[in-house]
Amino acid sequence: MSSEQSSVNAETIEQTKQQIRSLVSEISQLSKSDLGAEQYYAAFLQRVVSALAAVGGAVWLVEEGRRLQLAYQINLSQTLLDSSSEDAGRHLRLLNQVITSAEGNLFPPLSGSVDENSGGNPTRYLIVLSPLRNDGKVEGIIEIFQRPDSPPATQRGYLRFMEQMSELAGEWLKTQKLRQFSDKTSLWAQADQFSRQIHESLNLRETAYAVANEGRRLIGCDRVSVAINRGRKCYIEAVSGQDTMENRSNIVAALGNLATKVVATGEPLWYEGSTEDLPPQIEEAIERYVDESYAKSMTVLPLRRPATVDSVHQASTGHVERDTDHLGEVIGALIIEQIETELPRNLVAPRMDLVYEHSARALANSMDHSNLFLMPVWRTLGRAAWIVRARTLPKTLTIAGLVLLALCILTFVKKDFYLKAKGSLEPTVKQDVFVAVSGIVTKVHVEDQKIVQAGDLLVTLQNTDLEVQLQEVLGQLLTTQEQLLSAKNAQRRSGTSNLTEDEKVRLGGQELELKARIESLELQRGLLLKKKELLKITAPISGQVMLSWDVEESLANRTVEPGQVLMTIADPSGGWELELYMKETRAGKVDIARHQIKPDLEVKYVLASDPGAERDGTVEDVEDITQMHDEEGHTVRIRVEIDPSDIDDPRPGTTVRGKVLCGRAAIGYTWFHEAFEWVQANILF
Repeated sequence: MSSEQSSVNAETIEQTKQQIRSLVSEISQLSKSDLGAEQYYAAFLQRVVSALAAVGGAVWLVEEGRRLQLAYQINLSQTLLDSSSEDAGRHLRLLNQVITSAEGNLFPPLSGSVDENSGGNPTRYLIVLSPLRNDGKVEGIIEIFQRPDSPPATQRGYLRFMEQMSELAGEWLKTQKLRQFSDKTSLWAQADQFSRQIHESLNLRETAYAVANEGRRLIGCDRVSVAINRGRKCYIEAVSGQDTMENRSNIVAALGNLATKVVATGEPLWYEGSTEDLPPQIEEAIERYVDESYAKSMTVLPLRRPATVDSVHQASTGHVERDTDHLGEVIGALIIEQIETELPRNLVAPRMDLVYEHSARALANSMDHSNLFLMPVWRTLGRAAWIVRARTLPKTLTIAGLVLLALCILTFVKKDFYLKAKGSLEPTVKQDVFVAVSGIVTKVHVEDQKIVQAGDLLVTLQNTDLEVQLQEVLGQLLTTQEQLLSAKNAQRRSGTSNLTEDEKVRLGGQELELKARIESLELQRGLLLKKKELLKITAPISGQVMLSWDVEESLANRTVEPGQVLMTIADPSGGWELELYMKETRAGKVDIARHQIKPDLEVKYVLASDPGAERDGTVEDVEDITQMHDEEGHTVRIRVEIDPSDIDDPRPGTTVRGKVLCGRAAIGYTWFHEAFEWVQANILF
């Protein structure tokens, strides 16, 4: 019994779907028909209401002044038709809200804000609203009254269906608009506006964008592009509806390639879905572009420079050959595309001709203007002509005088020329403590800032391999000494025994060999003992230990290698100096100043620990090599001699900011010398 019922339900659902498909197909055919507005809206709304099984509906159109006019209705409540009723006012405000937002929406029964000036749904039905668009502009709204007891998913389906139906109605509106353009008065009015727009500017890019955007409106197609011929290739200059373009994108590159191929032939291209009878190079180019853009049809018209008055007169008198009297230089191409619309060729061809004639002249004039020698300079001078007019001339002269005075000051007035550098405060006498033998740190005997004497134990290392080698040498030495003692005893016994002469010689040679081996092992033991002594690292000089406060924790049980620096011993009583790290781009000026002025250039510096006090010093030495500094990059180290009495509590490594006096130079150079050098190195070189 249940299987029979499910079969009946399935058949009913399928029949319902088939009815909806049939109604949608009928609406699609209606949108392509020549019906008038009254007949179309009636047939359209009846089928939409039937497809949705709705209670009723209405089609509203936006008239002048954004007034809503009812075009057709089914079962619309009399309350909503009465313009004086409060419900009708709320309902109209709701419609205006949707028109303003240009987005469809669902409105539950008796919904809306408590504000009396806001819109709402005064009915007991679910209202489905979808705007009716034409060329991106809302020209009306479709309203459906539906029962409110359907699930949310079904209600969202109502809205999606209504949006699709609105698109079909929008296509009918677009077709109606195009038919209206066939009227001569409307066509010439639009042509007049198009002509004014494209001739407003002589800038090539602005003109190209005006041709693309205004041409698309006049023709009624989906997209218009303008290509400009430069050399042997065409480049896309403007595309309607786009403010900017990515010339490296696949679609723009393919369109430019197609325009280049068509311009090379000099003949227009009409593509309506078939590439038969087209040259192979054009067929390949158009297939590549259609794969990217999905255009249904397109036209590419080579733009030719209009003939001059003299050439036209010659053509009329027969002095120019027939096959060339109407041809000018090809300057680009006009590309018209239909992607979603399918307008017949006989309808758009006259509009294309009109757009072509005006566009060719406007673009040719813009190209002639833009190609004038130094046109950007002349344009800039022309825009700046207001500064020499009578009313602004005094201000101009005043400003020019001030600018000239500033330039003179920057050029002729000199001041001290300082080159700045970062550095640190360091003791004059200091020595790094290196690791001589690899090993594991077992104990650190000193702390940071501790005073030590030369030879004091600093760090103790342990080297297990070294201990093993020493024990092996000691074992070999003991064994060899026992062998030597046995050899000597055997040689003493040979005096009382009857040994042959060869045996005596053999015993003597064995004794000499063992003695030599013992000497070698003694030497190895001495070297290993010295190496073991190096595991005890001592202070190379007397002074103060300089290391991080947690060095004991960081070095404990750590393996160190020969040449590694563990710490530094500095002698605070031996004096202090500065180490400045001058960038290599500035070091050359320091060298020049030392040769031209004096070797011990004056230095002013401040300590990071006491930034309020400026102290003096002199350059003592400048390194001849450039080194890599962690923060400053490639630098040259400069040693600066200072007076230790200027610093009350010197701390090794204190950050210093110094500046070296390199003579006197013009104010402009002292302020902007790095900018001058950058221009010399990167632009003039």
